[in-house]
Order: sequence, then C-alpha cells, then structure tokens
Amino acid sequence: MSRYRGPRVKIIRRLGSLPGLTGKTPKPKSSYIDRSTSNKKISQYRIRLEEKQKLRFHYGLTERQLLKYVRIARKAKGSTGQVLLQLLEMRLDNTIFCLGMAPTIPGARQLVNHKHISINNNIVDIPSYNCEPGDIITIRNKEKSQSLITRNINSFQKLQIPNHLTFDSTQLQGSVNQTIQREWIDLKINELLVVEYYSRQV
Repeated sequence: MSRYRGPRVKIIRRLGSLPGLTGKTPKPKSSYIDRSTSNKKISQYRIRLEEKQKLRFHYGLTERQLLKYVRIARKAKGSTGQVLLQLLEMRLDNTIFCLGMAPTIPGARQLVNHKHISINNNIVDIPSYNCEPGDIITIRNKEKSQSLITRNINSFQKLQIPNHLTFDSTQLQGSVNQTIQREWIDLKINELLVVEYYSRQV
C-alpha cells in the first residue's frame, strides 16, 4: 500500500487531530452524520485498525514501513508499543517537524528529499534516518535552504519543542539530546492496540 496523498481533512475528521499530517481543523458540520458508527456497535478490530491508521497517517508511512517498524520493536528490549513510538519519533522527518522547521511531517520529508538538511555536517536525504543522541541538525549553507527554513519557522513555529530536542533559532540548528520518552510524545494514541492489530502478522 502506497503513502497516502489524498485529502487530509477527511482523515482527521474520521480519526481526530493528527498534527504530523496537517495543522488544519475540520469545519464543524451540524448536519454531518457519521453513518459508519451510527446505530452500530464498534468492533474491537475496528478500534485497533483506527489506532493503527492514526499512527500511519500521522507519521506518513506506508503499510509496509509500519509493519517493518513493528517487527523491529518486537525484537528490541522493553515494551513493544513504547519502542515502536520511539523508533517513529526519532525518524529524521519527524525530528525536523518537532523542531519547527516544517509545518507537517510530509513538509519535513520534502526538505530532506531535496537535500536541505545536514546531520553532523553531512547531507542526509533519507527521511527515515534514525536520529541518535548527539546528532546536530543544520541547514545547508545555501540561500534557498536558509530562506525556506526561516519562512517555515516564522510561519509555523511550534508552541513547544519536545524535551529531548533543543533548537537554536539564531544558528538555525537543532540538536538531539537523548532518546525521547513516552510521556513526551504529544500524540493521543494507544500504541498497545497497534501492536495487537499486528500480532498475527509479525
């Protein structure tokens, strides 16, 4: 299954707020009726499926990519759900989004693909790159890169940068201080339901 490129408001109307996908909020519709839930008992499968979809759409992953992360998390020590969230949060595209350099994770992915981002003075064009404590994230020393990031920061500055990151707005430089903890992840999701959803596939 390919990465979702359709209307984003339609997704957040169904699944709730997903800041990584879009900062938009759906217009209230007094006449809107969710026919999929009215007069129907919601199955446990559907609940797990929707939690999985939240994770996939928020981080902008394909089904195959998410399944790969679940398999890696299962082999690691600790809670599979928490390890899964840590793996996704430490991706380069998500880290750039959390630093406020891009309005959404798809926007951050585009910055990486177009080689605007350097890590430890090396250009990285892989959005799934796993950031590690000690990594220094900078902007390429090009006028186009600098102006693009500055415009994003001024227009879409996040209210709060997660505790595992720091950002120097004068140098346009971010740093990864440590691996993110579960309580610092600002995403309303039950990761255990996602693990349960994939329990028969891994």
